[in-house]
Order: sequence, then structure tokens, then C-alpha cells
Amino acid sequence: MVSVCQTVAGGHALSNDRPREGLSTAWDFLDENDALYTLVAPLKPAEFSQKTLFKDWTIDDVIRHLHLWNHAALLSLQDEAAFVEFFADSRKKLAQPGGRQAFELEWAEGKGGLELIDDWRKLYHQTAEQFAAADPKKRVKWAGPDMSVRSSITARLMETWAHAQAVYDVLGHERADTDRIKNVAVIGINTFGWTFKNRGLDVPDDVPYVRLTAPSGDIWEWNEPSETNVIAGGATAFCQVVTQTRNVADTDLQVTGKTANRWMGMAQCFAGPPHDPPPPGTRYKQ
Repeated sequence: MVSVCQTVAGGHALSNDRPREGLSTAWDFLDENDALYTLVAPLKPAEFSQKTLFKDWTIDDVIRHLHLWNHAALLSLQDEAAFVEFFADSRKKLAQPGGRQAFELEWAEGKGGLELIDDWRKLYHQTAEQFAAADPKKRVKWAGPDMSVRSSITARLMETWAHAQAVYDVLGHERADTDRIKNVAVIGINTFGWTFKNRGLDVPDDVPYVRLTAPSGDIWEWNEPSETNVIAGGATAFCQVVTQTRNVADTDLQVTGKTANRWMGMAQCFAGPPHDPPPPGTRYKQ
């Protein structure tokens, strides 16, 4: 049995004496959030306003963004009609002056720093517990097509991991990844075709062979083995590239072949219009 009883910012306690049953990805999501919480909890209030190398977002901006969309994911699981209404309202507000930052700040009631991370932490614990108990195959609403509960919480884990990179970088910390990042790697693998389609390009038939070394030292492999169309290296580096937190040139990945290089040059495992990866040398640990 796993017992969780921890004190959060503001002196509140979170406890969960139940075993970690149900959807394991939900508990991976919880652990990834807890890792980020451990990083930011000791910060002084002024430090939350530090600008990161991701679009000049502050640490507060990153946490607010994750917090709001965790709320949206939980709402999609609990109340479909309420999610549809929330998302329609959010799209209108995102289109107004100030866009994302103004909307997320308003939604969080202007909170930042320790007060914000207290709210964020309570909600991500609730989100993990609710998704762990849900039917993994249940369909839930989202911005694009409906998705399964398993896919929804995996996407939340991926976004948490990706946005957290900017926080680790600005604070000068090297993240100690675990094998739970396989969730992110799998999304990267599964969005090979979508990366091309999203840019209006034909999807190549020769899907690259991917061979990654996990944080544990295990080897993860996908697709048919090849010596001429292959991506090999650390799993963390692969996840950084597909989430566009690093340019492939700034990683240890060994990329061989035309299709493999095309993919790694524009890989995008997150939804939305096409985004280019950061230029070489522009995202790094400070």
C-alpha cells in the first residue's frame, strides 16, 4: 500500500491512504507533478516571477497554465456539458487582448507564488485520483477529437513534463527523469504521422526505427530495425525533441536518414497548429 500524507504550501495537508489502484498513468501524472512541486516549493515569492526561456513565460505562468488545463481535463471527466461550456468560454477569452496570460491569470483569481502552487497541488492530486478510478476506455471531450481517459491523463502528464523543463532550466537544475517518461516517448512515437499531416505534408512510408535508452538503462525500441533510417540515444533527449523543449542539435540523439532527420527537425507531439522547435542553442539549463 502506498500512503501519501504531505504538507503543502500554506500548511494544508494532503493524505491518501488508499492503494495505488486503477490506471497507472494517472499515478505517473501525480509523480511528475510532485517532482515539479518539490522543485518550486522552496522558492521565495519573488522568484516565481522569473522569466523562463520558453516565450518569456514566468514560473507563475507555467504553473497557472498547467493548473487551468488540469481543471479542464478533470471537468471533461466529471461533467461533459460543463466542460463544453467552459471550453467555449475559454476560446472567446483567449481571443481577447492579453490572450492566454490574461485569461489564465483571471481564472486563477490573480494568484501567484506559494498561494498558486497550493491550489495547483490540491487539484492535481484530485485529478490523479479521479482519473485513476475511471474506466481507461471511457471517451471524454477535449479541444480536438474526443479521446480516451487514458489518452487524456497521458496528455496531461506530457504537458506537465514539457512545460516543467523551462522551470528546471531557469533554476539551473538537471532533471532526474524516471521511466515514467515512456508515456511521453509513446506520444512522440504515435504522432509521427500527425507531425507531417499537421503541416500539410505527405506522411513518409519509411517510419524510422527508434532505439532509446531509458533512465533506468532499459532499451526501448519501436518500428522495424534499420541502420539507415534510425533515431538512437537517450529517452530524455527524444522526449525533449518531440515536445519541442530542445532543438535536436542540442541533444545527444544520433539521427540517420532523410525521414528520421525530417521528423526530428519538426517533431510535434502536442495538439494545435504547426510549431517550429526552438532554434539551436536557445533552450538550455542556465
